[in-house]
Amino acid sequence: MTRLAFSMALLCVFISFSTFAQQQPGGGGNGGPGGGGPGGGNFDPAQFRQMMMDRVREQLTAPDDEWKVLQPKIEAVMAAQRDSRGGGGGPGGGPGAGNRQGDDSPVQRASRELRSLLENGAADGDQLKQKLDAYRDARAAAKKKLQDAQKGLVELLTPRQEAVLVNMGMLD
Repeated sequence: MTRLAFSMALLCVFISFSTFAQQQPGGGGNGGPGGGGPGGGNFDPAQFRQMMMDRVREQLTAPDDEWKVLQPKIEAVMAAQRDSRGGGGGPGGGPGAGNRQGDDSPVQRASRELRSLLENGAADGDQLKQKLDAYRDARAAAKKKLQDAQKGLVELLTPRQEAVLVNMGMLD
């Protein structure tokens, strides 16, 4: 009788797991073809940002009224971090690689222009210097914007919340 009960329990676990996996986007979300995980082609940046914001809110343990004040500042820091990175993740993983032209930051545009000039191979030293200077200027402006956004956020945080966000990589 014990063996039968164990077999039934194991079968219930298996059926529950199978049902759960089928309810996931793409039939399991394991990142395979059509899956919702990495490499599955169903990546939604807005959904990812929302999950990050939910995680941040949970970690900060901010009540609703406090969160209403913190959320726009946190979103500004996250946007400034994205803009200051200027892309990456495309072929070679270099600056600006793999971005979409429709939502470029100034850093991404400058990076793409520099990369295009390098790939064409016909650029002279003056052209390269001009594009490199433009890229560096865009990066410096983005870093300044990030520092300003971080400073504006820190002014509103408790020491514990600041420590949480430093630990999460959102603050320096």
